[in-house]
Amino acid sequence: MVKNMTTGSPIKLIAAFTVPLLIGNIFQQFYNIADIIIVGRFIGVHALAAVGATAPLFMGLLALTIGLASGFTVITAQRFGADDEAGVRRSAAMAAMLSFGITLILMVLSGLLMPKILHLMNVSDELYDDAYHYVIIVSYGLIATMLYNLLSCICRALGDSRTPLYFLILATLLNIVLAVLFIVRFGWGVPGSAVALVIAQGISAVLCFFYMRYRFPFLRLHREDWHFDREFAWKHLKVGMPMAMQFSIITLGIIVVQAVCNTFGSETIAAFISATRIEQVAMQPMISFGIAMAVYTAQNYGARKFDRIRKGVRQCSYLSFGLCLAAVILMYFYGTVLISVFTTEEDPVLMAQAKLYLLFTVPFYFFLGQLFVYRNAMQGMGVAIVPLMSSILELVIRSGAALVLAAYRGYEGLCAASPICWIAACGFTTACYFYFSRRLLKNY
Repeated sequence: MVKNMTTGSPIKLIAAFTVPLLIGNIFQQFYNIADIIIVGRFIGVHALAAVGATAPLFMGLLALTIGLASGFTVITAQRFGADDEAGVRRSAAMAAMLSFGITLILMVLSGLLMPKILHLMNVSDELYDDAYHYVIIVSYGLIATMLYNLLSCICRALGDSRTPLYFLILATLLNIVLAVLFIVRFGWGVPGSAVALVIAQGISAVLCFFYMRYRFPFLRLHREDWHFDREFAWKHLKVGMPMAMQFSIITLGIIVVQAVCNTFGSETIAAFISATRIEQVAMQPMISFGIAMAVYTAQNYGARKFDRIRKGVRQCSYLSFGLCLAAVILMYFYGTVLISVFTTEEDPVLMAQAKLYLLFTVPFYFFLGQLFVYRNAMQGMGVAIVPLMSSILELVIRSGAALVLAAYRGYEGLCAASPICWIAACGFTTACYFYFSRRLLKNY
């Protein structure tokens, strides 16, 4: 059901939007880690390390599709907030044309450059074959990923966070069933996990498309909606490309960290990827409120309700702080237990190193939560340059810290890289939000 977020209690609207989004994001993480769990438990630590060594590449491709779709549909949300149904349809069509054109280019580039990228990431000969086949299959299935993310972002732009949830749950269950079938029954090994992931997401995306056509008649596009207008396309690209670059830059920093980690050996790689995957689940409330903030801000920006934007951001910031506290408690008391699901092998080194990572990062979740709120608020207002600059700052600091600290402190130094960049990016983004929000109110 579509939801106009320009009237009513801001925090109630944001919370109601966030709950199904949070459930969906948690399922998205289960969707992303189900293959890693199955690989680790049914094949072994070396296979887990092979998938883990390329995990940032998968995250990077996923981030590009999400960044593009999220950026393009900011315009869709603004048109919806302005009660412009024709503009909503035109924006959805333009987002589709731009997204799929860029995705095809990404697929070709991934196929051509992947061997070189894996070499630069220090993937060892022992892990190379499984790592290459996993990530190349995911790359060629990127069109299915883009379709699902675009449809999800269009729904969210209209205030509907439930429809994407239904089909994400379906995709998660399909992924688990197919991965077990391909790996255990058919013996396809690590590539079977990647095939399962792509098929599950493709089926879910197609079913979501037909459901949306039935459920939301006003979204049925007309022939004139597909007219390619350069000015309108540029309006989408001005928001979509910086957001995609932002997501990519953040992921590039993670790739640098992973490349440093790949020099430590299979046990450390497996420990690092296990801990970061559990951390991703703990971060979902922060991410969910950030996405809700972007939709809320975009709709109210379209309606020119700037006081309402500031009120919603302030309330969401307080709530995010409380959820970060809950995440800290969860990770400190149950993080090690959760890590054990990734492998059946009793490996004390793996467990100790995974726990060490969590001890370094968990206390700094508060900065990360605020970063998501203010960064997404800026995106919803269409001020794409600030999130992009924040991401560049995050890249430089995370990469520099990982390279320098790992050289002096080893794995401990590597663990410290993320908290350092979260603090710096949070401070910069928060200051920019207050500057631009005050300027907005002054001008209008």
